[in-house]
Amino acid sequence: MKKYRINHWRNGRTFFFAALLCSLAVFLGAGCAAVGPDYEPVALSVAPGWHTDLRGGLTSGCMLPEVLADWWRVFDDALLTRLEARAVSGNLGLKEARSRVLEARAQRGVRDADRFPTLDLSGTASQSRTSENGTTGRAVEDRLYAAGFDAGWELDVFGGVRRSVEAAQADLDAAEEAYRDVLVSLMAETALNYIEVRTYQARLAAARANMVSQEETYRLNRSRFEAGIINELAVQQSRYVLEQTRASIPSLEIGLEAAKNRLAVLVGESPGAVHDMLNAPVAIPVLPPSCLVCLPADTLRSRPDVRRAERLLAAQTARVGVATADLYPRFRLFGALGLESLASDDFFSAASRTWQVGPSLSWRVFSAGAIRQNIAIQSARQEQAMIQYEATVLGALEEVENVLVAYSREQNRHQALRAAVAAARKADLLARDQFEAGLVDFSNVLDAQRQLLVLEDTLAQNEGVLVSNLVKLYKAFGGGWQASVIPGVAEKTE
Repeated sequence: MKKYRINHWRNGRTFFFAALLCSLAVFLGAGCAAVGPDYEPVALSVAPGWHTDLRGGLTSGCMLPEVLADWWRVFDDALLTRLEARAVSGNLGLKEARSRVLEARAQRGVRDADRFPTLDLSGTASQSRTSENGTTGRAVEDRLYAAGFDAGWELDVFGGVRRSVEAAQADLDAAEEAYRDVLVSLMAETALNYIEVRTYQARLAAARANMVSQEETYRLNRSRFEAGIINELAVQQSRYVLEQTRASIPSLEIGLEAAKNRLAVLVGESPGAVHDMLNAPVAIPVLPPSCLVCLPADTLRSRPDVRRAERLLAAQTARVGVATADLYPRFRLFGALGLESLASDDFFSAASRTWQVGPSLSWRVFSAGAIRQNIAIQSARQEQAMIQYEATVLGALEEVENVLVAYSREQNRHQALRAAVAAARKADLLARDQFEAGLVDFSNVLDAQRQLLVLEDTLAQNEGVLVSNLVKLYKAFGGGWQASVIPGVAEKTE
């Protein structure tokens, strides 16, 4: 008996040291670099300046972050500022984007938990009985009481877990950039719809003013016809011009109501919720005298959609490493400590103790090429993410170039339209005077009135487009998110 105890002790000691050496080797191996490619930020060659010539008050320079963050304040419109604030707090699309950030943060936490040991607590109390008609020929009743802790820890020797955490963190960063991208679009869409409301109001004002003038002309012509001064043709001509103008007003009113309803939905409220604050017509916001134009490199750094595409590329690069780690063995430390007894009376006695500890290794040595095919899949997706990132960069540059052209050229159009409207108003007065003097027939007056209405309507639309182009320019620069904090997820995961 003494010899058995000595051998038993020696065997136990040998197993202990073997397990210790194996664990030590695994811990040393855990310091190895993670397999798979390390992500390196993409260096894209970008032109030092824009291809489009800067005109119409545009000057090259570095826009201050605080100006870019609250760019709508350049219009000095308190109502627009209020609407922007309501959109941030109420827009449903922005709330959905925030929820995606929360989801990505939780996913990152799940992946991060894989780096740490797990501990499970279990307990059972069971009673069993064998059949008298079974192989033993007699009934046997047993009771078993058991409780214990089970612990396990997969050692991240080849970095598969680290790569998965890296991918999850990049996904979280991408979700945050997606939130900011939604915010940029929301700020711009709110301003664009507000400008559309003011543009419709300006067009309606022009149409109604022309209708008043045309009603006066119609009444005057009817009186002259009744007095026998002019023929009926002039009366009917003045009437159809009047009715044509009257018929254009409902279409403008429909557009105005739709713009107000879109604005209400943008701020997360029911259609009609902002009508009261928009009922009083206000002039279309005026362009500032000058505007700084960010350089291409600064623009790309500021745009959330570009940064999101870059983060998605980083996430997919890490997933290549996750797939590569499946080529290598997995090491795990496990341990169990508990109590087990057939009787409840001695359940907590020393004789009821059970334990188990040691390392384990698993290695998929044959998978018919499935692991390498998965690596190829993830590598192809990495290439796709790279292409998408490059496409996003090109799309961003194209957007800015197009808006720069539109901003300056539309100002040239505005100057021509203002001159045309001034000439049309003068022509309208001259045509009326000459008609009343009997020098021309009424068709000259009709042409002058029609052209005046068309040009005044076109000028009102042009003024709205001018301001809308500036809004689009700020949007193209990625403005509107710099001073924002994502509600509920302001803390930064390290």
